[in-house]
Amino acid sequence: MKTSLRKVSDIARYSAVPEKYGVLLSNMARTFGEPVILEFGTSLGISTMYMAAACPGATVITMEGCRETSEIAAENFSEAGLKNIRIINGSFEDILPALETEKVSPALVFIDGNHRKEPVISYFNKVADMSGAGSVVIIDDINSSKGMAEAWTEIRNHRNVTLSVDIFRMGIVFFRKGLNQVNYVVRY
Repeated sequence: MKTSLRKVSDIARYSAVPEKYGVLLSNMARTFGEPVILEFGTSLGISTMYMAAACPGATVITMEGCRETSEIAAENFSEAGLKNIRIINGSFEDILPALETEKVSPALVFIDGNHRKEPVISYFNKVADMSGAGSVVIIDDINSSKGMAEAWTEIRNHRNVTLSVDIFRMGIVFFRKGLNQVNYVVRY
């Protein structure tokens, strides 16, 4: 971005998850989300609402770096009547240690913020330490840049990952013990 000012309509157009990926997030939340879903990058809260509505028994913890954007997301959550969402404003680097102290162990993680190689790998490694053997991690925009593609390669080869699925826009990794490491590429 050339400026720090953005229209809400532009954020919705360029940052919100498209419907078919929202449906995928809903299905993943319904299947793998309880008891806690952790989201990096709330933006306007579109993906958050897909997951929270599909898995009302889960607490959805979503983190956003921009206070103004998170305030709009909070209004969206309220208007949608979703009460299982906890939004935290601040940098991911500051929030994650607090969540570790709280002993948060997410069942489903959606990383959709700070789309640069090193931060994404760092977030993933932290999540891998916090998560259990049944956790699932979804990373958005894995092919949006050379750095993100490199991050995806490193993540899918992580020692805890037993299954990875590349659907071009997103990558999904599973921490299922007892499986031989398999990497799938699926046209979605």
